[in-house]
Amino acid sequence: MPPTAKSDPKDGKETPPTAEAPPAPAASGVKALLPLIAAVVLAPALSFAVAEFVLVPRLRAKLNAPEEAAAEKKTEPARGQDRHGAKGEPLDPATFEYKDVVVNLAGTMGTRYLKTSFVVTGKGVRSAFESEKVRMADATLSLLSAVSLADLEQAGAKNVLRGKLVNAYNQALGKHVVDQVYFSDFVIQ
Repeated sequence: MPPTAKSDPKDGKETPPTAEAPPAPAASGVKALLPLIAAVVLAPALSFAVAEFVLVPRLRAKLNAPEEAAAEKKTEPARGQDRHGAKGEPLDPATFEYKDVVVNLAGTMGTRYLKTSFVVTGKGVRSAFESEKVRMADATLSLLSAVSLADLEQAGAKNVLRGKLVNAYNQALGKHVVDQVYFSDFVIQ
């Protein structure tokens, strides 16, 4: 719109036309939305990066720490010590001890684990377990890692687990050798 001359009602004289200030340029649509777009794209990307490269490695390190400590504790006995305990006491041939067995609990996506130590008793259990060491370790790990956190929170869960271990060992050995399992350590993390 071209500027028009205005008349002053007091004088009757017309004043010269003045140019109106041009309107401020409106921000384009994309430029106005740029901060919003950056927030929507960067927030999930940064969250993923922090989780993947900071939180998950720390969680894995904490979960693997007990396994690494257990691996360091397991050392082969010196020659002649396989029939004697740490203090030189003879080991009972009717027992076999599992120390610091660590397994991930079923249904927890590796975030929860069970650490346990226990003694297996029965007539001739030591010789049977030593001759079938790998098979017995596999039976132990398979059974314990199939247990869920909900299973362990039920009343009498340890007794149920004892019975399952006795049955699994006797089945793996193909005969009744194991009588009982006694837990000496049982930690859920």
